[in-house]
Amino acid sequence: MDFNVKKLASDAGIFFTRAVQFTEEKFGQAERTELDAHFENLLTRADSTKNWTEKILRQTEVLLQPNPSARVEEFLYEKLDRKIPSRGTNGELLGQYMTEAANDFGPSSPYGQTLIKVGETQKRLGIAERDFIHSSSINFLTPLRNFLEGDWRTISKERRILQNRRLDLDACKARLKKAKAAEAKASLWSDEVDKAEHELRVAQTEFDRQAEVTRLLLEGISSTHVNHLRCLHEFAEAQATYYAQCYQYMVDLQKQLGSSKGDVFPSTFVGNADGMSPPLSTSPPAATLPLLQAVSPNPADGTLNPSEVKPPSSGTRKAKVLYDYEAADSSELALKADELITVYSLPGMDPDWLIGERGNKKGKVPVTYLELLS
Repeated sequence: MDFNVKKLASDAGIFFTRAVQFTEEKFGQAERTELDAHFENLLTRADSTKNWTEKILRQTEVLLQPNPSARVEEFLYEKLDRKIPSRGTNGELLGQYMTEAANDFGPSSPYGQTLIKVGETQKRLGIAERDFIHSSSINFLTPLRNFLEGDWRTISKERRILQNRRLDLDACKARLKKAKAAEAKASLWSDEVDKAEHELRVAQTEFDRQAEVTRLLLEGISSTHVNHLRCLHEFAEAQATYYAQCYQYMVDLQKQLGSSKGDVFPSTFVGNADGMSPPLSTSPPAATLPLLQAVSPNPADGTLNPSEVKPPSSGTRKAKVLYDYEAADSSELALKADELITVYSLPGMDPDWLIGERGNKKGKVPVTYLELLS
């Protein structure tokens, strides 16, 4: 019992001494031991790493899960060490609603058929999004969170200890200075000087040891940057894969809707006089390509006979094929990824299509499968 009381009294005394030293330093009434420039740079770099890691972590969480209520729920499950319940993405839910609506309206009707096609694509987009979120959470968010909750806490703890050791050291320096000043007046204070010098040597040793421990931890920030760099590459690759999947799914959907446009939008469709839907592609309008005035689609049936098409004498453009494309009929030209073809447009032609030539073969090609070259 007496030991505990003495320890509490000693701790209170140390705390009071440190508080006095800290306060006097703030008011410029006491000297303080300064760390070397290299150490100060390490501290600044560590603080910057911590601050930016927190911001990147929080904003990535918002990117992956925009719903704040869902983020709070996931946070609580994580803190309670319980499995987060599986939930579908918005795309999957939208796809489900579209499929159910198609079954209600009639899956064989034009609207029902299109709802099913679009709904299936939404489901695939949702699944791709869920895989991207899962991959990013494991390979990117978890390492950032582990740093903040692990390494950074250790660094912060050792920095607090170093701060206390520095305050103790400076307090010992102040006591020794006072003892020497008193010794100059009376030799009776010589014992106090010896005691103060001994305490200073002990405080200096503890400070130096703690400074070395803290310095090693701070230098480990470089390894943290290397680890986070690798995680960042994985995050970027996962994001690129996700967007590539989404693009391909939408290209496939556009092809499906384009091939069935005549069935989905019959000529008697009310509200659209020409029976055509707005183009799904956001590619530049065909007017940017040279127009062929001599030959146009057959006005009688609206079809194109590639054998009757002649390229313009000048101004044709080259295009690089992005993806393989299988021709749906004899009026289209099959494509192979990475090949170069010549393209041009016809007046009145669907802006989603161009005329493509490769050798002695020609036919319609979808714009979304091409990269137009200068």
